[in-house]
Amino acid sequence: MNNENFSCQRILITNDDGIDAMGLAVLKKIAAQLAPEVWIVAPDHERSGASQGISLHRTLQIETRSEKEYAVAGTPADCVAIACGHLMADSRPDLILSGINRGPNLGNETLLSGTVGAALTGLMFGIPSVALSLAHRDKMAQPHWETPEFHGPKVLRTLLTAGWPKDVCLNVNFPDTALENIRPFIFTRQGRGSMNGFRISVKSSEGPVSKCHIELKHGEAEDSMETEFGAVNQNCISVTPLQFNRTNENSRLLLELTVS
Repeated sequence: MNNENFSCQRILITNDDGIDAMGLAVLKKIAAQLAPEVWIVAPDHERSGASQGISLHRTLQIETRSEKEYAVAGTPADCVAIACGHLMADSRPDLILSGINRGPNLGNETLLSGTVGAALTGLMFGIPSVALSLAHRDKMAQPHWETPEFHGPKVLRTLLTAGWPKDVCLNVNFPDTALENIRPFIFTRQGRGSMNGFRISVKSSEGPVSKCHIELKHGEAEDSMETEFGAVNQNCISVTPLQFNRTNENSRLLLELTVS
């Protein structure tokens, strides 16, 4: 996609926090400034960590909330597939926006993110797609939703005007800080981020059945301004182009030399 005259007539929005999440309500306001027609197809409850999972061999319930608004008993990727392949099949969206996630999607977190997974699914349909997140971690504080609500339309208009390759989706992270602290957005590369494993808490164990809870563990992270983590820590809005190809080209060449 590279078109200075690109205009959106129809936008699909989804998320992984669920259809009733505040982030989706903020994203709806942003999308309404970019296109006359906004569709919502989102999970009926939170599906964080769903990545790009698709519910194969299952029948999924679709609840009509209102005109152009649907709650799906499935993953974020399911929602995009159902929207593009069924609900909006006759007139697919010009743009897919996924978010706004309540929490960052930085570094390795993007591999697990349902928010990013939905954007990557949009890419499979050949539709320009953007994942948006608010880097909120402090559970005791209220998220600064006003920051993406204010800056989101301008950032997206700038990106849509510039265009980006059709095999790429964009991962946008907003710093969780007040409007006056925000610095201009910059293009970044994906770093490792701060996620370094999982914390397993056993909740109960009785006979052959046990229950546990999984949480992400975080540690130190690369803070170079070239990475999305470093940029967000410096109060810059981060924009990272993501692609499907995960080949480590240097390792491929090294293995060829070593084995041959």
